[in-house]
Amino acid sequence: MSDKATEIANLLAPTVQSLGLELLGVEYLTAPGGATLRLYIDVPLAEQPERIVNIDDCERVSREVSAQLDVEDPISANYTLEVSSPGVDRPLFTAEQFTRAIGESAKVTLKLPQDGRRRLQGEILAVDHEQGTVTFKVDNSPFTADVENIDKARIMPDWAALGLAPTKPTGPAPKQGKANKKPSNEPAAKKPRAE
Repeated sequence: MSDKATEIANLLAPTVQSLGLELLGVEYLTAPGGATLRLYIDVPLAEQPERIVNIDDCERVSREVSAQLDVEDPISANYTLEVSSPGVDRPLFTAEQFTRAIGESAKVTLKLPQDGRRRLQGEILAVDHEQGTVTFKVDNSPFTADVENIDKARIMPDWAALGLAPTKPTGPAPKQGKANKKPSNEPAAKKPRAE
């Protein structure tokens, strides 16, 4: 997370927690004409999987957080507030969240290049909380990155395991071309012309 996103997350986390939810992380995205403040919320780990975030949770958090942001005013520019559940391609913000996702694949963007790369995709192998690092399996080799150097990270869902992968057609491929047109071996000059 950026410094601004971290500041806002620290400010809003107690409010979200008071509503019986967990603030997973914050994205603060600036653009010409305004910014977007995106909050990812989830139910506490102890209540999963029996309970999931629903639209009412997002609306409650949006109302409370909006009121708090109006009072605290940590963002001077115009912005749009979005409150979202993490979804199946859940974003990862903290070492604890990476620990919960060990064994899953993640897509990662680094703030600063490391070993000649800024983007990587691989299985989360280990998290060293003391060192503040996450080790991924990338191209069959371990790749260790500092949590502080991770700009964005998302779980890469196994769509096939979820039953959501596209399926290949099993029958013969449809024939291409115009229907009901019989091929002719006559030269074009001998074919009758419409006048």
